[in-house]
Formats: sequence, structure tokens, C-alpha cells
Amino acid sequence: MSGAAIEARRLSATLGTTEVLHGIDLALSSARWTSIVGPNGAGKSTLLKALAGLLAHRGEVLLFGEAEGKIPARIRAQRLSWLGQSGTGEASADDLMVYDVAMLGRLPHQRWLAAPSAADREAVERALRSTQAWDWRDRPLGQLSGGERQRVLLARALAVEAQVLLMDEPLANLDPPHQADWMQTARTLVAQGRTVVSVLHELPMALAADEMVVMDKGRVVHHGDCDDPATHTALEQVFDHRIRVHRVADQWIALPK
Repeated sequence: MSGAAIEARRLSATLGTTEVLHGIDLALSSARWTSIVGPNGAGKSTLLKALAGLLAHRGEVLLFGEAEGKIPARIRAQRLSWLGQSGTGEASADDLMVYDVAMLGRLPHQRWLAAPSAADREAVERALRSTQAWDWRDRPLGQLSGGERQRVLLARALAVEAQVLLMDEPLANLDPPHQADWMQTARTLVAQGRTVVSVLHELPMALAADEMVVMDKGRVVHHGDCDDPATHTALEQVFDHRIRVHRVADQWIALPK
């Protein structure tokens, strides 16, 4: 699948009385991993929520060329999966077993009140195994550590088997080995033809993506390949030249100056 998986046209959003996104035009490539970066307050999470349809906004969001508002909710939920910031708003799920939390990702594929199908169970097992959470499937979510919890919520997002996955700070609470596992998961999804869009504070991980969106003050100041020197320049500029992008051991990293 080629072209834009998700597109914003003149996208603006207001929180309270403050406009935090200012007329953004952005087309995110299909079957690519795009990282969204920028300083605190740049509007990264707000943009992702608007793209996910979780935040009121002005302008238009298209999913594979179709206006999101015209797509039936169930079909849209099958096509687009969301992982929020550190499980925000998940306290009500604390008493649920890990397996049941992951199974929530299959709701868009199930008929009302229908029991999970064999396909649902297989998708949940694949997702929990891919995040190394299968061994906790009979434990309540509330008994897990922050990192373990994050891996279960990632499994729920993966269980949807959506074409587009939007993830807001998916590496929060994960130790370095599991951050590396997450990056491999993103790469595997892209190899399968899916689209991954992630807000990241971890710049070395963000630079490992295919494309990077650099934001500042509610605007996109640059969108380009992660290997492009213009992308590195934009990244350094939004952080007031306090970082420098280097090539080390065949990968791009951002180090303090």
C-alpha cells in the first residue's frame, strides 16, 4: 500500500482558551514508521490525539484518503489502533486480567455480546507473546509494574491488528532491552505493510524511524526522512542547538553539545 495512511489538512485544536495546534498540513506515509518529536509543549501529543479522533479539532483528518468522520466507528476502530501515554485513563482496568485487557483490542472485530472467536484468541496470544506478557495473562493489570503494564497495553493495541497504529510515548517505563524490543516490533509491523506513528522523547529511538516530524509551538517545522541532513538540522534547531546529531556504530544518535 502506497501514499498517505493518515493526513491532516488545516488541522487546529484548542485546549481551554489556548490554541495549541495551528493549521497543520501533514501527510504520513503508509507502511512507514514516523516519529514525532519536539520540545515540551510543542503539541506532539495533541496532534496525535487529534489524528486519532480523540480530541475535538478544526480542519480535516483523512484515513487512507477517506474523511475520518465519514468512516463508521467500528470500521475506523479496526483500521486505527491507539496506545495512550503511560496507560493514562486505564485505572478502571486494574481489576481486569491481563488476557482480558488484551482481548479488549478485539472488540472492533466482534459482534455485540459475541464470545471471542478462535481468530480473536489467536490474535491476543500473538500480541501478548510479542510483548513478552503472555506469562502474566492470568494476573490483574493492577498488580503489574509500570513497565509490565505498558507492555500489556501495547499488546492490546497490537491485538487490534489495525493498519495504522498511533502510539504516544510508548517507551515510557520500559527498560532499555524492552525499548529495543518495541523498536523491533515497530519494524516488524512496517515490514507487514502497516503504519506506525509514535511520539517519542527518546531521540536516538526516534532517529531510528523511517521519517520524522519535528514540531515546535504547535506547528510542524519539518517532515522528512530520518537520514536526511535537513531533518537533523531541524531537530537541532528546535532544541536550541543544545544537541547535535551524530552517526555512531551505523546509527544516528542525538548527544548534548
